[in-house]
Amino acid sequence: MSQAANYTARKMVVDGLDVVQLADRARATEVSIALAMGNNSYEMKINGTNVFWMPFTNLAEWRAKPAFAGNPFLAPWANRLSEDAFYANGKKYLLNRGLGNIRPDSNGKAIHGLLSYSNAWKVVSLEADDAGAHVTSRLEFYRYPDLMAQFPFAHAIEMTYRLRDGALEVETVIENLAAEPMPVSIGFHPYFKIHDAPRDAWKVHLAAREHVELSKLLVPTGARKPVSFPDPVSLATTELDDVFTNLVRGSDGRAEFWAEGVKQRVSVVYGPKYDVAVVYAPKGKDFICFEPMAAVTNAMNLAHEGLYKELQSIPPGGKWWESFWVKASGF
Repeated sequence: MSQAANYTARKMVVDGLDVVQLADRARATEVSIALAMGNNSYEMKINGTNVFWMPFTNLAEWRAKPAFAGNPFLAPWANRLSEDAFYANGKKYLLNRGLGNIRPDSNGKAIHGLLSYSNAWKVVSLEADDAGAHVTSRLEFYRYPDLMAQFPFAHAIEMTYRLRDGALEVETVIENLAAEPMPVSIGFHPYFKIHDAPRDAWKVHLAAREHVELSKLLVPTGARKPVSFPDPVSLATTELDDVFTNLVRGSDGRAEFWAEGVKQRVSVVYGPKYDVAVVYAPKGKDFICFEPMAAVTNAMNLAHEGLYKELQSIPPGGKWWESFWVKASGF
């Protein structure tokens, strides 16, 4: 445990799972991260109310029947692949379903990578001081043959959750240990809930100029069109499962998406290297997802086809890093 005037950072066991909790007493904010459930920050409680959507009664129930909630990490690819293969550096790499670590979507497409429920994260730093509380955890992807068989780029990932001034920063650093450039197609899929109004009363701000056209299988076609939603858009008449690019950014290079009820508002602020936003707000569900993405869905294959020019990569021995922030008010 590390403690300062207003902040604490500590390890604990909850329902048999190792959990790290960061706390900001001055702002009555607590963030809890389940290491063995994909290093997922499943709670951000402000005055006892969770900003994240978490439909399970306890962690034991969640572990017994894992499902997306809280803040899942999507890597080494986010969203869907168009086939059981991806291209990198002009070469085609095939997935191996026989290993049992590929998650299919409703159409059988491989989705959301390999790490959403990984228990391979290890805490390397836990600290609280007068400036905030943070935890850094590391996953050494290259140590696991079943992971390397699906994505044969040796790399390590460090994720830092940092609670400061009532806001949660999620920083991801990827170190490419391979001898070839590594494509970056990661993302996060955080779920949020507004508590002071029903879902159909929520209003949503979409900080984007371009709307990515999707096929019936929810894979980008390569076409884009201007965003035509009103600002803000009401969820009373709108269901979202959409991909956006050309984000609207401030002078600091960041883009801010938000949803609000009566007084409560949740904002997700995207750093510059998260240049794609997926927004998911299905009818009949009391959550909304603002998903920071480093690339569009199926980016590696689209880039190979010449339909996507913005795919990022990490040179051999290099690092990629970026943050997004969760801010909430009215809770």
